Amino acid sequence: MRISIITVCLNSADTIRDALESVGRQTYQEVEHVVVDGVSSDGTQGIVSAFSPPVARLISEPDRGLYDAMNKGIVAATGDIIGYLNSDDVYADSDVLQKVVRLFADQNVDACYGDLVYVKQDDLYRVVRYWRSRPYSPGLVERGWMPAHPTFFVRRSILQKLGGFDIRYHYQSDYELMVRLFLKERISAVYIPEVLVRMRTGGHTNRSIQNIVKGNLEAYRACRENGIRVSPLFILQKMVSRLPQFFLRPPQQDSSPGGR
Repeated sequence: MRISIITVCLNSADTIRDALESVGRQTYQEVEHVVVDGVSSDGTQGIVSAFSPPVARLISEPDRGLYDAMNKGIVAATGDIIGYLNSDDVYADSDVLQKVVRLFADQNVDACYGDLVYVKQDDLYRVVRYWRSRPYSPGLVERGWMPAHPTFFVRRSILQKLGGFDIRYHYQSDYELMVRLFLKERISAVYIPEVLVRMRTGGHTNRSIQNIVKGNLEAYRACRENGIRVSPLFILQKMVSRLPQFFLRPPQQDSSPGGR
């Protein structure tokens, strides 16, 4: 069973080597790594091209934003399963993909996801926020819940059926996709109660208060446009639900990113 990991990047020379090495260290070998670059000007392409083990495919061309680039990755991927790893993130240990593929041996499993920790930009060991997820139950998505996207793996056939990300959403297209996956497609998803990914702080949506507000408004619109009735308190519920992440800390796991 092949798993395709898609990494989207733009001027990521400072961090992308960590992401590439993280995928390269995985004990599961049938991995296709697709990198979609938005025509970087800082040497990112050179790092990707020279990396060993080699990246299966490098696409470097202009795009219409983050989620358009992610859709290009879906089109290019040939694996049975698709996952996304951001250019400044790493897998928590070298067995992450092995754990994922083991679950997909059950044909009734459509997707899986796990926990994520936010770490300092300059220190992959320094946890500043812990996104502990939970098993899916009806009503969660309507309250703003979603799995941490870099920990989410899904069968490629399902993404192709749904048409990937809706690029009209600039900040919460991943949440809008989860609305369609969980509430319309009714996927069967398994929760892995472990930290699967270490994410550097300062991502696309969380870069500023303004982006956070825009993102939450988009999430509300995503529900409404998909015919999902949500409470007028939806945005407040969604924001409040994230607060415990700043105080929780994960149980001890292998402290080295990628399990070195």
